[in-house]
Amino acid sequence: MQFARINDVTIHYQVIGAPADRPVIVFINSLGTDFRIWRDVVVRLAGEFAIVLYDKRGHGLSDVGQLPSSIEDHATDLAGLLDLLSVKNAVISGLSVGGLITQSLYQRRPDLVSALILCDTAHKIGTAESWNARIAAVEKNGIGSIVDAVMERWFTPAFRRPENTAYSGYCNMLVRQPVEGYLAACAAIRDADFTEAAKTITVPTICVVGDQDGSTPPDLVLSTARLISGARYEVIRDCAHIPCVEQPEALTTIIRAFLASIPPGEVSP
Repeated sequence: MQFARINDVTIHYQVIGAPADRPVIVFINSLGTDFRIWRDVVVRLAGEFAIVLYDKRGHGLSDVGQLPSSIEDHATDLAGLLDLLSVKNAVISGLSVGGLITQSLYQRRPDLVSALILCDTAHKIGTAESWNARIAAVEKNGIGSIVDAVMERWFTPAFRRPENTAYSGYCNMLVRQPVEGYLAACAAIRDADFTEAAKTITVPTICVVGDQDGSTPPDLVLSTARLISGARYEVIRDCAHIPCVEQPEALTTIIRAFLASIPPGEVSP
């Protein structure tokens, strides 16, 4: 395991190397998960690209850090990690809240970003009312009280079968996140709005969504793609909010095709 001290927060991360002439892809996980959700995509891309994974603050093995925290704080953490690793011009792939962090990183440190993969995310996610209700529920009864409702958004009914042991595992992943970190991330999402900022994105971008996503539905993700000049938009069938778990082969195919479509030199190692 690899750890770094960034902005007074201990960050858990992993680097998977590749030949020096290959681009770097950075994967950012969603709310209530850690970077293990990307495993089935990473094993398909390892060797083709260098890969950076990390647990954002308040998740996995990373510190919660000082509270409250914002999406901008998360972006600053990632910038510090990439500076430590001497990574520039990376392809940044963010899922859900990870997509908000991706957009914030681009605004704050465009030198670190050569292309964006926005997975099941949007320029603005949810409403203040919906996030305040979730925060209140977790404060009162813990993360366990919202597991069923969250899983209905994360995964399709086919994945949520009782005999699917992976489904049980992802329920465990959610419940075992630090409550303070989860609540802080909920508040950060509530307060984030990149509607105007999205219009300024000029690097190659693709917006990807599962056709049954209950957190960031296809119409919302499409509206985000329309804000970004030249952005591509792809829908993954038979998939909800976490395609890297439910449809990793389809997501990997989309990532490869997107990166192959970018003119040489625009995505550089």
